[in-house]
Amino acid sequence: MTVILKPIITEKMTHLGEKLNRYGFMVDRNANKLQIMKAIKDLYGVDVTAVNTMVFSGKNKTRFTKSGVISGRTSTYKKAIVTLAKGETIDFYSNI
Repeated sequence: MTVILKPIITEKMTHLGEKLNRYGFMVDRNANKLQIMKAIKDLYGVDVTAVNTMVFSGKNKTRFTKSGVISGRTSTYKKAIVTLAKGETIDFYSNI
């Protein structure tokens, strides 16, 4: 089971990373905070002080097209905000 699905790279998360040393990740729905903390430590080699998690439910989406109305639903996902120890950083752009 892979706990970390992908990092969240937005303007808001970049600002949190610079100011408060917090980084966001999309994680597996069944992962708990201890598993997320261990996965971040193994993947990036940093010391994690806190993990905050939140579950976002999917939204109903409707699109009007030439062939009619298409209705659907976005998927539910879990987001983790990881706070690192002072002096630690994660560089997402190092291997681009």
